[in-house]
Amino acid sequence: MKAAVYTGPRRLEMREVPTPKPGPGQVLIKVKYCAICGTDVHGFLFDAVTHGTILGHEYSGVIAQVGPGVTQWEVGQRVVGLGGTPPPGAPLPSQGPRFNYRTQGLVARRPGGYAEYVLLEAWEPLAIPEGVPDEAACLAEPCSVAVHAVRHSKLRVGEPVAVIGAGPIGLLCIQVAKAAGAGDVYVSEPAPARTKAALESGAAAVVDPTRQDPVERMVQLTGGLGPSVVYECAAAEQTLQQSLDMVRRGGQVVVVSLAWKPQTVLSADWIAREIELKTTYGSTRSEEWLMALDLMRRGLVRWETLINADCFVPLDGIHAAFEGLTRPSTQLQLVVKF
Repeated sequence: MKAAVYTGPRRLEMREVPTPKPGPGQVLIKVKYCAICGTDVHGFLFDAVTHGTILGHEYSGVIAQVGPGVTQWEVGQRVVGLGGTPPPGAPLPSQGPRFNYRTQGLVARRPGGYAEYVLLEAWEPLAIPEGVPDEAACLAEPCSVAVHAVRHSKLRVGEPVAVIGAGPIGLLCIQVAKAAGAGDVYVSEPAPARTKAALESGAAAVVDPTRQDPVERMVQLTGGLGPSVVYECAAAEQTLQQSLDMVRRGGQVVVVSLAWKPQTVLSADWIAREIELKTTYGSTRSEEWLMALDLMRRGLVRWETLINADCFVPLDGIHAAFEGLTRPSTQLQLVVKF
């Protein structure tokens, strides 16, 4: 099969590799779509990926083969990769007491979805519900990240919130927060294409931080108080400090983004407001994956705001796509189409 193999540093090479065969309790998935995740781009940019790895964890496809003893799946069923509930005694790797994303999160464990086929344990995939197209289903994982962030925040019905950064995760956070009962959602984003997508996703207003002070404007938009919850989805140099500056007294800043460079904060500016800083990471299988798929099925998360005809790239174009994403980008969600 064809696969994009990370040979590093900053190199993805097209190679022919053996097509895996399902053993007992395993299934083989024919990948149809695999979204390009920002964490993979970070690994590519900072050479933080094990050389020889096939990345890709946001994919959808169909069951191509089932191994001996597999009864819950049939050939041809539509699925998303991963998302299933691990059996008892098999905790997720990120649940370790001292898990470090930078040093452990991109360690290769098995081939991913930047390949024509993926081999999984039978418990790992999830069925795609009717009404969710395959190209939308590949967003189940990033949408579950937004679901996790919103569910673990202190969002209260009707209260205003802010989202910093309207990349794919930010756009999903807007929609999930609205689905969870948020009042007005205000967004900080400089790129025109992403601003348009944020408004289409339900944002009440978008502030361009290159043209006006986002803290001052967010406070004005919320009647002088500041947002109740701020979801930091940008990881830019100043965005964590801006999030802490704008949140209201007793409010909460939820860090959803992954910063690979140091960010400077000055606590004297916001410590007296007794605010809460919370981090979230990934999602809880399979509950939040199922919630994400159901939100898409019900139209509460509109995948069309993230993916359009210009977002698809062929597998052999993946290196150029990654190189483009290492630079400041106005791109929405890029998806490898097989």
